[in-house]
Amino acid sequence: MPTAKYDMMVWEKLLSAKRWGSEEKYNSDPAEARSEFQRDYDRLIFSSPFRRLQNKTQVFPLPGSVFVHNRLTHSLEVASVGRSLGRIFYNKLKSNEPGVDDRLPLISEIGNIVAAACLAHDLGNPAFGHSGEAAISHYFTDDAGRDFKDKVTEAQWADLTHFEGNANAFRILTHPYAGKGYGSFALTYSTLAAIAKYPCESLAGHNKSKIYTKKYGFFQSEQSGFQKIAEDLGMNKAGDSPLIYKRHPLVYLVEAADDICYNIIDLEDAHRLKILSYHEVERLLLKLCNDPKMPGRLEEIEDDDAKISLLRAKSISILISQCSELFYNEQEAILSGEFNHSLIDRIEEPYRSVMKEIEQISIKKIYNYSSVVQIEVAGYKVMGGLLEEFIPAYLNNQSHYSKKLVELIPKQFITSKTDEYSKIQTVLDFVSGMTDLYAVELFRKIKGISFPSIA
Repeated sequence: MPTAKYDMMVWEKLLSAKRWGSEEKYNSDPAEARSEFQRDYDRLIFSSPFRRLQNKTQVFPLPGSVFVHNRLTHSLEVASVGRSLGRIFYNKLKSNEPGVDDRLPLISEIGNIVAAACLAHDLGNPAFGHSGEAAISHYFTDDAGRDFKDKVTEAQWADLTHFEGNANAFRILTHPYAGKGYGSFALTYSTLAAIAKYPCESLAGHNKSKIYTKKYGFFQSEQSGFQKIAEDLGMNKAGDSPLIYKRHPLVYLVEAADDICYNIIDLEDAHRLKILSYHEVERLLLKLCNDPKMPGRLEEIEDDDAKISLLRAKSISILISQCSELFYNEQEAILSGEFNHSLIDRIEEPYRSVMKEIEQISIKKIYNYSSVVQIEVAGYKVMGGLLEEFIPAYLNNQSHYSKKLVELIPKQFITSKTDEYSKIQTVLDFVSGMTDLYAVELFRKIKGISFPSIA
């Protein structure tokens, strides 16, 4: 293990099987704790918010006659890659320090922690991809939602005007929704911390000078809860007002798994949809494979989709190897909170340059493709339209129409709190959890564009 030169975080504290909301039941016996992170994974797999990811846009509109990834399939693939990243790191650590399991009884569980966190990393994303986040923010910055600015604090306003799926995921996993119990998912502290790419409040977010403040990771309503977890795990604090922590080290592996998957898989989907030709994708992925035998292997395969699958698998394997090696070698900087880059941005050449080229082509040809832009525009209209109906109705709840609208909000989201921020969050919990299809159908019905069926 590295010699400390900074105020180092330590694995002894960073790996904890203590459960959110069930701390009094926490059993510190390592023999009992080894399976706790697998339980995190299973709880997420069987949860309603995770199942709803099946009908949330990843990049391309859903559904279609050609299979493309949705948020659920993306999350499953990210979890698979994340588990590999964690396991490779553990194996390397164990081979260089044979007694590490005795000193760190939970170190072998890193792959399971990362896999669980990967499953949950997109739980807070609303319908219509990232345009859903932008649409919610737009309602408060440039639409009728501006009227609520004087009714909330400065920090609460920052939450609303920069709605963040990362923070929303932490809320979903820890907030005591009505009837759900205080513990809710009751995930382990380490899994919850590994989800937080940007462990700071919104007033500190959107500062790109530090990797942990590029966005933000918790709303004001969950700030004390995140602080409780961070302090228990010994995460380094980078600021008190606004509150900022440095990343839990396993965040880097969760982030790397996500980066690997969406960069490579978006190419595969674009090929299926004929946005990119086979030769365009082959040229990029052959560079990543960096295998002189690969062209010969491809000649033995007739089907272009099968060729892309082989290239995709080999490319992901190379990137996993690169990122896990870098994570191991940069332990000192990562544990001290001084590693200010994503792993994918610091892998070796030529892989780093190829990933940059893939990113540029994706922005130019994939993310600006007509159907992708159309779903983003639709997302603005639908999400904004739902908010302009439900937020005033829930906050005022005076007219007969408002009362009827409020009845459409599931009871689990209704709050007993009376302040405007909490009430607005009630509506955001409801709207942000919708699938693409449900959001469109509800929008059409409450706008009188279509009528509900009897059944």
